[in-house]
Amino acid sequence: MRGRPSLPVLGQPQPERADAARNRQKIIDVTARIIAERGAAGLSLDEVARTAGVGVGTVYRRFGDRSGLILALLDEQERRLQTEFLSGPPPLGPGAPAEERIVAFLGALVDRVLAQRELFLLLEKGGQPWRGRPYRVHHIHLATLIGQVRPDADAAYLADALLAPVNAGLIAYQREERGMSVGQIKAGLAALAAAAVRA
Repeated sequence: MRGRPSLPVLGQPQPERADAARNRQKIIDVTARIIAERGAAGLSLDEVARTAGVGVGTVYRRFGDRSGLILALLDEQERRLQTEFLSGPPPLGPGAPAEERIVAFLGALVDRVLAQRELFLLLEKGGQPWRGRPYRVHHIHLATLIGQVRPDADAAYLADALLAPVNAGLIAYQREERGMSVGQIKAGLAALAAAAVRA
């Protein structure tokens, strides 16, 4: 019926007020600008709030802490990656054998970490990134693919084991201290995946 307010759907987030949406975007834009100008290491929620012209309480209520703010910045690329592996072309998307999709997915995660390495390093330093929603989505996707190849295996554990090396700290060490190329890192992950899913 026209003019009737829509009811919230169970499990869906509540619609955002226009002023709250503007404040959220302003905070994210300011954060991105500060990181682009000075790097992520010195990022402070107090400075973000002051520069965005909002109360620091607004920032804390909205994002929780610095890790929550960084996750919001990473969200756009994360949504793009999820679209690609859920409905994009193979081998990352559906249509390729599960073994190929696992390798393509791990390679895409390496690219994702390298694209915003500083933010991922900061996120990892700030706590336990595997507790966040992106990790859970990656884990479910990878465990599902592993289960298709090895129904007898503990797919949840193997998914954790394959995701563990895809972290910014280790990749930075491999690139800077060991002189490994991105191709070597991806090849190593592919070999690890092959060993994990071999019957």
